[in-house]
Amino acid sequence: MSPEINGHTARGSLRPDVHKLHISDRRETGVIMNFHHLAYWQDKALSLAIETRLFINGEYTAAAENETFETVEPVTQAPLAKIARGKSVDIDRAVSAARGVFERGDWSLSSPAKRKAVLNKLADLMEANAEELALLETLDTGKPIRHSLRDDIPGAARAIRWYAEAIDKVYGEVATTSSHELAMIVREPVGVIAAIVPWNFPLLLTCWKLGPALAAGNSVVLKPSEKSPLSAIRLAGLAKEAGLPDGVLNVVTGFGHEAGQALSRHNDIDAIAFPGSTRTGKQLLKDAGDSNMKRVWLEAGGKSANIVFADCPDLQQAASATAAGIFYNQGQVCIAGTRLLLEESIADEFLALLKQQAQN
Repeated sequence: MSPEINGHTARGSLRPDVHKLHISDRRETGVIMNFHHLAYWQDKALSLAIETRLFINGEYTAAAENETFETVEPVTQAPLAKIARGKSVDIDRAVSAARGVFERGDWSLSSPAKRKAVLNKLADLMEANAEELALLETLDTGKPIRHSLRDDIPGAARAIRWYAEAIDKVYGEVATTSSHELAMIVREPVGVIAAIVPWNFPLLLTCWKLGPALAAGNSVVLKPSEKSPLSAIRLAGLAKEAGLPDGVLNVVTGFGHEAGQALSRHNDIDAIAFPGSTRTGKQLLKDAGDSNMKRVWLEAGGKSANIVFADCPDLQQAASATAAGIFYNQGQVCIAGTRLLLEESIADEFLALLKQQAQN
């Protein structure tokens, strides 16, 4: 297949196991789940118009130096798209736009009701465009289309909607004072947030960062992984369609040592949110300290354990759950069960069951 991508012909393909999907329709969190045959998704990919430019101040735009980099479709390693290569000058443009709208108060001072309505509209649009977003995610990451459509996209929309619904459920507080004094506790947005997102669950992790940041009234500069930026670029257009003011959400694609480093060291960024490796997290902490002492929120990997004792009532089910915990998404999950702790008396039996799961 060769979908046209910003004037470039890019080649990519869907996973060959898509043809195993059964055809069914069911509703889950507002998303119609259409599991079609391979030909359906191939035809849809051929007609897919993919945006590859930066999104700054409400507009899609080329990188300042007009450079691009090529992404590949992971299953075949065939070229997929030519993505705008944002650098420090583009980060400056995005941060300036984010700061400007924050100071004007178009979003930061808007009513909770308005922010709730816009974010709920964004979730609606994500659900309405679920197949397109799922296809972008599958082409970009190589994961089966059924996973993108069943897990990633509904989960991303659900995150946006959860924070939208939380906006008007955070109530004010009054501190205890003497009779002639009044002290109030007021919650205010932090400012301009940098969100740096990895490649394993691109849209889902993006929305986990955007949801709370936008709900609280912040502006965001998002740098998706250079390996899987397409769904984030598309999300920016949907956010504008939902009514998010220009400049509140900006997306700068590029490499970590260029766009990412420019973000983490930028003196007009108030906080960084990053899920990813411990090594990169340590570097972000250093960059924050060397610049303006910005806040840093890290989710820096884990080493989750599956623990099975002899009184487990169903070892077969436990083995199945253990296999899913380590093999789902090729094991590229921050909470993947990468350790297995077994009571000695059942260890041999359990490992045999787990081996069967792995072989199947």
